[in-house]
Amino acid sequence: MLILELFFFLLLILVAAEVFVNALEHLGERLRISEGVTGSIFAAVGTALPETMVPLLAIFAGTANQDVNHQIGVGAILGAPLMLSTLSLFLMSLAVWKRRGTQGHLTPERSGLKRDLDFFLAAFALACVALFVPHETAGARVTLAFVMVLIYFFYVLLTLKASEKLVKDGHATEAHAPILLARVGLPENLFTILLQLGLGLALLITGAHGFIHGIEEASHLLGISALLLSLMIVPIATELPEKVNSILWIRRHKDTLAFGNITGAMVFQGTLLPAIGILLTPWAPQKEVIASILITLLAALWLRLMLRRGQLKVWMLAVNGTLYATYLAIALA
Repeated sequence: MLILELFFFLLLILVAAEVFVNALEHLGERLRISEGVTGSIFAAVGTALPETMVPLLAIFAGTANQDVNHQIGVGAILGAPLMLSTLSLFLMSLAVWKRRGTQGHLTPERSGLKRDLDFFLAAFALACVALFVPHETAGARVTLAFVMVLIYFFYVLLTLKASEKLVKDGHATEAHAPILLARVGLPENLFTILLQLGLGLALLITGAHGFIHGIEEASHLLGISALLLSLMIVPIATELPEKVNSILWIRRHKDTLAFGNITGAMVFQGTLLPAIGILLTPWAPQKEVIASILITLLAALWLRLMLRRGQLKVWMLAVNGTLYATYLAIALA
């Protein structure tokens, strides 16, 4: 029964991702914005809602055990960027490994990807520093959290500012297929696009949360702690929208949208959510927490260094997958 439940919600997420991606492409095309804005802001924030809700619900309305709430909250906050920067990027490259080959090129728009990674590395490094700031030093923690929120604010401004030039340079968002709701007789207008976007997002959230409950139920049978559960298992479910959306886009040679969907979500989840964690949880340097932050930073830094060297190749993202396996080995040791 549990396996059937997991399969049902996984199938729901796959269908919802197709509905969401289709509507998002049409919205970006209608608004005449770049693929960078569509992927790094619209898609990233929209599909990040499921994993954003998990730590917030855990911290503000979790169980009666406050310590467990904090463990789930911290784990979910850090598990999302860990999963995105390692396993998600690897799965995305795996989706085109056969078609493009090991030495095949990945061709996202470089300036947007560079901006995403630079902002993420700066913000997440501050999250690492905050681990060693005593919780009693409220002023320092508030300052760090405020700076991280500002980082995301400036990131959005710069991404929007770059959009017009990117559109002129040929990086405008283009829809891959007609809007799906048109097949049931609805007109192809902005209202229909927004209606389908809302429907796809609602299905994504429903599917992700249903999958989480199934994973949690299975985890109890395995005897995994709340912190490890939220670091390792919950993100597998909550990051499925990003994974599926990016796989769909990269298989259609929309590399900018595929990367932007993941790295934009990394910026969102590497700034605003850690800021909440710094303010409202102990945010202490436990082994699993330090390992997750360092592995995430290494994965993002590796991608940034390869981007600086020149064109990205498919095999390079296998390193990100290896880093995720490394984290599992450390956490489970």
